[in-house]
Amino acid sequence: MIKVHRAINEDFASVCTIIEEYFNAIGVLIRDDHNQLRVYLEENAGGVWLALDEVSIVGCVVLRPLTTEPEACEIKRLYVKEPHRGIGVADALLDALEGYAYEYGYRVAYLDTKDDLQAALRFYERRGYQECERYNENPQATRFMRQQLKPSVQLSCKQ
Repeated sequence: MIKVHRAINEDFASVCTIIEEYFNAIGVLIRDDHNQLRVYLEENAGGVWLALDEVSIVGCVVLRPLTTEPEACEIKRLYVKEPHRGIGVADALLDALEGYAYEYGYRVAYLDTKDDLQAALRFYERRGYQECERYNENPQATRFMRQQLKPSVQLSCKQ
């Protein structure tokens, strides 16, 4: 059974570990440092969600405010470890983040990705994200997407 929760300060070491694994798996050049990760954990406008199986963290996603547009946020660092892909973990993580974002007052979510992450692009399209104009200066990003947020709907992971 996979459980998703919003990380708290006591999860800091685990957040750093899974985000570092994400950076290495994706080949991220511009990385959040530990101070920025701590800010994600401490501010209500953002956050980190972790997916756990019975013994370990298997995925993560980050929410941060997008200051260039009112009521907008950015989704970052969505990652699921290889053995746990295809069972709904990414959906559960994004459901939790989007539900929180909507309740917090965000009405649109943005994200960036790369052309070579085809599975991620298909996932975001299936979730209703649509192509949009570049909204940031991320030199690695080649694709930009956005979606209007809706009140949360809970989905369960199949195992």
